[in-house]
Amino acid sequence: MDIPTATAVNVNNPQALSKADKAKESLTVDYDAFLTLMMAQMQNQDPTNPMDPSEQLSQLASFSQVEQAIETNAKLETLLSNMAFGQVDDLIGRTVTDPSGVSGTVTSVEVYSDGTLLGLDNGKGILLGPGVKIT
Repeated sequence: MDIPTATAVNVNNPQALSKADKAKESLTVDYDAFLTLMMAQMQNQDPTNPMDPSEQLSQLASFSQVEQAIETNAKLETLLSNMAFGQVDDLIGRTVTDPSGVSGTVTSVEVYSDGTLLGLDNGKGILLGPGVKIT
């Protein structure tokens, strides 16, 4: 079968994390480490030359913005995935042709984290994307 490889997301496997989940996990470690370092700095600072509190708040705000951006990306990832599942029914039984000329009738649809693979009646597969003609 001539099907391009893709990375599937296995919902039954807790080890299979999305990019947003990995980024959030990494940020949490960094965020906790930042707070620990900030507390250590505050406890051990020179009383005659204290740290600038506005700089600390600025760093904390930057971490907060990154955390919010990661949350937004995770929600967008979920939304896009749900939209892909909603459109799957419309593709089965349709004829598709990719830019290289591979053509066939869609018999199955597999949604992966990095794209949608259309299984054809001739045993081949097409990645759904720009240039794919659906009739």
